[in-house]
Amino acid sequence: MESRTRVLAQLLGGLDASNPPFIEPPFRCDYGYNITMGSDVYLNFNCCILDCNKVTIGSRVLFGPNVQVYAAAHPLDGHVRNGTKGPEYALPISIGDDVWVGGGAIILPGVSVGSGSVVGAGSVVTRNVEPFTVVAGNPARLVRRLKPEAGPLAPAAAAAAVAEAAAEVAAKAARAAGGSS
Repeated sequence: MESRTRVLAQLLGGLDASNPPFIEPPFRCDYGYNITMGSDVYLNFNCCILDCNKVTIGSRVLFGPNVQVYAAAHPLDGHVRNGTKGPEYALPISIGDDVWVGGGAIILPGVSVGSGSVVGAGSVVTRNVEPFTVVAGNPARLVRRLKPEAGPLAPAAAAAAVAEAAAEVAAKAARAAGGSS
């Protein structure tokens, strides 16, 4: 474990060496030095962080498998974007303490995810997420508010909140498609 911590300290811009993150391989990033992490962070396998700008991850954060965090972006105008000759820009991303990001979620440039929040599996986060909320969907939308005084959610309670959020999103999608639920 000590060698793992040494490698992470060399790769990442900042981490709590007394309680380093646990990162399941494979892990991919652009540079590494733009990423800072608090203590007790867990990144499940196949996490990808495009850290062309600062990416700050708080303490006690959990990423499910295949989570992607993209600080990099390109212009929307195709003439400006111009394939590989066009510009790329990057915006910082901040993820607060006690956040759970479900598997397959994507966090886009410039987004801040508030402390105590849950991002549902498969969500695409295009806007800031308020603290102590559950968001889900593409684009991610507010599903419910959590009680900040309750403190960090126990894993079973967090799983139930995400399952409930996913069921609510599925029901809304079915109603929008003309189905019943």
